[in-house]
Amino acid sequence: MFHKILIANRGEIACRIIRTCRRLGITTVAVYSSADRGSPHVALADEAYHLGPDNATSSYLDMAAVLAAAQRSGAVAIHPGYGFLSENADFARRVARAGLIFIGPRPETIAAMGLKSAAKATMERAGVPVIPGYHGEEQDDDRLLSEARRLGFPLMIKASAGGGGKGIRIVRKADEFRTALAGARREAQAAFGNARILLERYIEHPRHIEFQIFADNFTTTVHLFERECSLQRRFQKVVEEAPSPLLAEPVRAAMGAAAVAAARAVDYLNAGTVEFIVGADQSFYFMEMNTRLQVEHAITEETTGIDLVEWQLRIAAGEPLPLSQDRIHRHGHAIEARIYAEDPTREFLPAPGLLAALHWPKGNGVRIDTGVQVDSNIGTAYDPMVAKLVVCAPDRDAAIHRLRKSLASTSLFGLTTNLTLLRGLAAHPQFAAGNYDTVFLDRELDTILAPIPLAPWHAAAALARFLHDLSLTTPGPWRPDAFRVVPGEGWRFGLAREESGETSHWRVQIRPPDLLLYAESATEPVRIRATALPNETWLLELDGHEQRRVTVRRHRSRFHLSDGEQALDLVWSAAFTPDPQRRSGETNPLSPMPGQVVAVHVAAGDRVRKGDPLVTLEGMKMEYTVRARNDGIARKIHCREGERIEAEVILIEIDAAEPADA
Repeated sequence: MFHKILIANRGEIACRIIRTCRRLGITTVAVYSSADRGSPHVALADEAYHLGPDNATSSYLDMAAVLAAAQRSGAVAIHPGYGFLSENADFARRVARAGLIFIGPRPETIAAMGLKSAAKATMERAGVPVIPGYHGEEQDDDRLLSEARRLGFPLMIKASAGGGGKGIRIVRKADEFRTALAGARREAQAAFGNARILLERYIEHPRHIEFQIFADNFTTTVHLFERECSLQRRFQKVVEEAPSPLLAEPVRAAMGAAAVAAARAVDYLNAGTVEFIVGADQSFYFMEMNTRLQVEHAITEETTGIDLVEWQLRIAAGEPLPLSQDRIHRHGHAIEARIYAEDPTREFLPAPGLLAALHWPKGNGVRIDTGVQVDSNIGTAYDPMVAKLVVCAPDRDAAIHRLRKSLASTSLFGLTTNLTLLRGLAAHPQFAAGNYDTVFLDRELDTILAPIPLAPWHAAAALARFLHDLSLTTPGPWRPDAFRVVPGEGWRFGLAREESGETSHWRVQIRPPDLLLYAESATEPVRIRATALPNETWLLELDGHEQRRVTVRRHRSRFHLSDGEQALDLVWSAAFTPDPQRRSGETNPLSPMPGQVVAVHVAAGDRVRKGDPLVTLEGMKMEYTVRARNDGIARKIHCREGERIEAEVILIEIDAAEPADA
C-alpha cells in the first residue's frame, strides 16, 4: 500500500478520500487555490501546497503545478477525485512519466471513453446494447439533418466530448433541428473545446441507471450493482438511490452483465461507472462510461458495506480485488440528496454566499459528506454543491421517511439553497411510488416547490425563540418589558419566506402566561403557551387542546422551523412595532427597538412613499428596516449612521404630502 498520496481535488471529495487514507495509515497531501486556503480539506490533510489563484484553470487544472506539488511532497501516487483532471488522459500520462501512480484507469481507456461516439462504437462491437443514433465523422449541417430524419423524432443532440449535461438538446420536430444544433455546438465548444456532436434516438420517459464497476490487474472485473440517477435538473443529478425501484431482477442481472462486458471491452482498470438509459418497458441502452469515482458513490458504499476509495487504492497499488462477484452482496436501501447553493425559483442559478451557521442531522443511517464549514465562502469559481446528505434504512419506505426527517432537520444560514426543492421532492407521492423519470423535476417543479401555508404555530414558534434569545422570558410569565411592550396591548411583527420573500403579518397580545396570536385579518386569536425544551426545541400548546413539538434554530433575523416532517426557513421581516390599530394616526416613525443605526436611506427634503425604506437598525444580532407608513416629505432626520438609540424614539419627522407623480 502507498505511504503517501496527493489528492488533486478540493472540497467534499478531497475530505472523503482523506478519511479513508487516515484509516489505512496513508499520509495525505492536499492542494489548494487561494480561495481554498482555509478550507476543511486543507486542514484535514497531513500536508498542503498552494497551486495558484482562485480560478480553476490556474490552480486545480494546472497539471504542472499539481505534479510539482506531488514531487515536492514526496507523494508516490495521485488520486484525482472527480471533476477537474480526473478524466484527463494527458494528465494520467504525465503522472506516469513523472514516476508516479495515477489512481484510476489507464490513459488509453480514459481517452477511448472520453469521446462518446468512439465509446458507442466500441460497445456495439462488444455486444452491449446501444441507442440507435449517428456517431459518424461527417459533421456538416445537411448530413446531420439527414441522419436526424433517418432516426426520427424526438431525438437528442449530444456533445461527443461532453459530460455533466453540457451540449445536450432534445429536438421534437425537424424544423427545430438547426437552431438546436447550433446551440449544442456552441455549448460543447465552450465547455470541452470540441464542437463535435452525435445524435441519438430520444427514449420517452427515460430512466438513468448506472452500474458501479471495478477491475484489477488480474483479469477480474465485477459490478457493485446499480444506482438510480433519474432525478435530475438540467441533466444534472439531484437525488440518487440504490437499488433502483424500477428494475425487475432479471433486467438487473442483464444490465450488470452488460456493464462488466463494457469494462472488459476496453481493458478497464480500477473504478468506473457504466451508465444506461432505460425505457419504461425496462429495455436498456449504453449511454456512456465515466472513468472515475462518481459523486453518488456513497449510496453504493452504504448498501454494500464496501469502501470504494479503499478498493481504488488497493487496485492502484497492484493488489487484486478484495471480493469476487459472488461474494458481493447488497442490503437495505440508500438515498443521496445533493445540497446545492442555487435558487430553484430562478432556474437553479448558482447562489454564492457565506455560510453563516449550519446544523446537520445526526443519528443511525445518516451520513453527511461535505467540504464546507461555518464561514466557508461558496463562490462562483467552483461547483456550487455544499454537501451530500445520505440516508440508509432496511427498506425503501424507511429510507424515504429518514430522508424527509433528515432534510427537515438540516439548516443552513446565509445561503440560498435547493433544500426547499429536496424537501418537496422527498414528500412527493410519485417519488414515494418510485414513479419518475429524467424529466420528472421539470414536469412537477411547481408542485414540488409549492409553499407550505403559514400557520399560527409557525409564527408562535419563531416568536417564542425570538423572545427567549433576547432574554425577555423567565421560568414564569412572559416579560417583554425590555421592548416597553405593555401586557395586554397589541403588537405586530412579520415573517417572510426565505425562498420567495412572501411576507405574512401577525398581531400578538401578551397576557401571561399566554400569547394571543392573530393572523393579519383574523378577529379571533389563537391562545398559545410555549415551553422551552432542550436542544432548541419548544413545546407549543394551541388553544389548550393541541400540542406541537417544534425545533427552532435562529441566526440573526433568520429562523429554521421543523416539526420533524416539515421545515420552513423564515426571515423576521419586522421587529416588534406597535399595532397600527393603536397608532393609526402617527406619521413620524419610531425606533422599534434599542440598537445601532446601520443606514439612513433618506435625507431632509426627500419625498418618500408609503413602504419606502427610511432607516435600518441592528439590535441583538438582527437587522430591521423601518419603512414609511404614509407618503410625505422627510422634514428632519433625528439619527445618523453608527449612532446607538433607544426604543420608541423618533427617527425621522415626516410631513404629510401628496404623493409624487408616478
